[in-house]
Amino acid sequence: MKSDELLLRFQDYLIVELRLARRSVETYVRENAFFLEYLELEELSPLEIDTTGVIRYLIHRQSGRNALDQRTIAKVVSSLRSFFQYLVVTKERSDNPALLVEMPKMEHRVPGVLRVEQVEQLLENIETDNPFGLRDRALFELIYSCGLRISEAVELSVRSLFLSESIIRVRGKGNKERLVPIGGEAIRWLKLYLEEGRPKLVRQGRKTDKLFLNHLGGGLSRKGMWKRFREVSGKSGIAAKVHTLRHSFATHLLEGGADLRAVQELLGHSDISTTQIYTHIDKEDLQTYHHDFHPRG
Repeated sequence: MKSDELLLRFQDYLIVELRLARRSVETYVRENAFFLEYLELEELSPLEIDTTGVIRYLIHRQSGRNALDQRTIAKVVSSLRSFFQYLVVTKERSDNPALLVEMPKMEHRVPGVLRVEQVEQLLENIETDNPFGLRDRALFELIYSCGLRISEAVELSVRSLFLSESIIRVRGKGNKERLVPIGGEAIRWLKLYLEEGRPKLVRQGRKTDKLFLNHLGGGLSRKGMWKRFREVSGKSGIAAKVHTLRHSFATHLLEGGADLRAVQELLGHSDISTTQIYTHIDKEDLQTYHHDFHPRG
């Protein structure tokens, strides 16, 4: 079977059987396209390669000028495991050689977090005397209020909002839906945007249910959101990324006494260990605690 045909069948398996998110499907298909190219060059078959062969491929990917980091290698291993599992399911192989390959141990990096006053300063620097400013204020207030991923914010529709119940319906990774409460400040700006901003962004003859619109009347893209946030953060003098608002949301909840399991649900994490990275205490806090409570502080 040709590699292109095999990849198409594998892609269908990921979408239909495993119901993976679009970006995950793209990653798995791309990584296995690289893998199949390598096998062709080495005159090897995906139906016969063993664990040693898989390890040699990973060594190949980690060598040279474009060597991959541990996080990316972990994605490659996950992609290969899914690919070989597909071959097992279709009875083209009896084993999955990638299962015996150890995942690289990765350090959990503590994400960047803003203080509450920094979030306020950043959001208050958005000029709201025009439709785009109202959109941006509502967008970033909502991301911070609900801890949204940017991919989730992009996909929001007007029908996702239940403002009278202070709830938003979010479609997260793996196409999983969750209901997240919306804070009062975000509700206020969403109402202003829906009443005074969004109607001026709608273009005649172009229908869309997307909540956040661009200058052409279509849905604001991930790239568009990144660009707007970069401009806002630059103007406010606060170095941050859009995802920093999600990190800050989680950290501020936990600092306020929220239960870890509840924060896990709000963030849409399938594994609580992912949520636990937010239970860090920063260096300044440690120094303060040492000074206040240690007898020789």
